[in-house]
Amino acid sequence: MLRDRLGVDGERLDELVAFAGRRLTGEFEVDPFGFDPELTETVLLPLLRPLYRHWFRVEVRGIENIPDTGAALVAANHSGTLPVDSLMTQLAVHDTHPKARHLRALGATLVFQLPVVADLARKSGTTLACNEDVEALLSGGELVGVWPEGFKGVGKPFSQRYKLQRFGRGGFVSAALRTKAPIIPCSIVGAEEIYPMIGNAESLARLLGLPYFPLTPTFPWLGPLGLVPLPSKWIIEFGEPIRTDDYPPGAADDPMVVFELTDQVRDTIQATLTELLELRGTAFG
Repeated sequence: MLRDRLGVDGERLDELVAFAGRRLTGEFEVDPFGFDPELTETVLLPLLRPLYRHWFRVEVRGIENIPDTGAALVAANHSGTLPVDSLMTQLAVHDTHPKARHLRALGATLVFQLPVVADLARKSGTTLACNEDVEALLSGGELVGVWPEGFKGVGKPFSQRYKLQRFGRGGFVSAALRTKAPIIPCSIVGAEEIYPMIGNAESLARLLGLPYFPLTPTFPWLGPLGLVPLPSKWIIEFGEPIRTDDYPPGAADDPMVVFELTDQVRDTIQATLTELLELRGTAFG
């Protein structure tokens, strides 16, 4: 039978057939940012689950700190040479939260300049990391994810692992203050080891228009095999929400308030990383 040949159970096959039918007839919806929840839940997230469950063996802590409804801004550390940590965090929220919420990730401009990647990013709920879009999502009650270190974090050398880089100019804090959304610090252990960056081919990076061109123990020396991430053990912890609704009007435009709140979020994540590293033990255990 077809089900046996495809290696899927009957319920899953029926789901895929129904999904394909809706795609052919155009009976599906996307939001103003291009997010396609049905495609994400039916195709994109299932593709990531084997990596999440069996390769990285992700352990999630503190999921109860993410509200069941309403806006919140998840701010996380960023690392790993490639932004796999954002994908794993999106899946962690969806699969462990009792309401299966979608984390709307914020992406750099470069993400939306890449063919195929840009389209998939938008369909999976990612949008451009600019204050206008962040505030629109939060005002609409969405759960938004930001990685404030940006390329400074994801592209740092392995010798700087688990040492947070500067958190930009605090734009994410301003957006949270304006929309009164709580900020949830998120600490991710495990991503640093998947592609240990031991060098940076800066000339090649400039030629390709990239922020860096990583050299790892396996890439580019092993060719395509060098793109296989190492199977590190991951822990993702969502900390207690930091309230922003008790700040006075105009706080979002006060540089000192923004700076202090940004530092509070950063310090919380750094302290939690230290605790989680000790809890995890060896990286590949």
